[in-house]
Amino acid sequence: MTDVEDDYHSSVAALEQQTSAAFCRFTDQDTARSMADTLTFSQDDNIHPLCTIAVTELQQHLAGQSEWKHNFGLDNNGHGAVIGKMFGVLVVRARCGTLGYLSAFSGKLANGNHHNRFVEPVFDGLKTGSFLNAGMVRLSEINNEIAALSREDAVLHQSAIGQLKELRKTHSVRLQRRLLEQYNFSNKAGHVKNMVDIFTAHGYKQPPAGAGECAGPKLLQHAFRHQMEPLALVEFWWGLSPKSATWKHGAYYKPCKEKCAPILDYMLNGSDLPTGISQPA
Repeated sequence: MTDVEDDYHSSVAALEQQTSAAFCRFTDQDTARSMADTLTFSQDDNIHPLCTIAVTELQQHLAGQSEWKHNFGLDNNGHGAVIGKMFGVLVVRARCGTLGYLSAFSGKLANGNHHNRFVEPVFDGLKTGSFLNAGMVRLSEINNEIAALSREDAVLHQSAIGQLKELRKTHSVRLQRRLLEQYNFSNKAGHVKNMVDIFTAHGYKQPPAGAGECAGPKLLQHAFRHQMEPLALVEFWWGLSPKSATWKHGAYYKPCKEKCAPILDYMLNGSDLPTGISQPA
């Protein structure tokens, strides 16, 4: 190996060390590069082989890890409610040219937002000392005041209870609005827009509950922030689904239309990426 080649590989290694901790490198880079030639975002149901490799590795991790506990309902050792979970992988090309993938889960996992191997949330509402925690504490205080007055004499305190209920409503609406405004999404062009503005532009009065917490937007957000090129996205369900027969363990699904389509449309709009997944079914 020549000195020039040594310098090149040293530079690549240095760049890889700077890559996000959530980035998982494909072991065989030569094969990955040849497979990545045909990668594009699209609406078809074909799952690219690199996505299949990434999903297999992630599922092996889910089945074998011991860092956290979450009751997916797949064995008899789980505790608490059974909560299946949607996971996603995004095949990406890092700045140094290395091919790999990012992983994400929808909502929370094991009652937390941060776990090794997964990208961070767009906004961490569980962070200690956040305005959300303080707002929820105040909401609980108002509820306790209403309950105390009702137990004492609901008729006598009817006026005060009514005022407290109005205060609770106003507080809740303001807290929800402030929360939604914390979800700021980047697109590849480097522009940033909060979730309220994104959904308003699509004709919504307000974003649906849970918007911004899905795997797809989390993955693209992380990729754009770390200057990675997104190549292919796929999501799958892991675990049992006690609430709906729609979700099947291990099955692939497209990003949801109600919560994800407006966000993905914005994130991909204006970039050189195709917008084929902007209206997933």
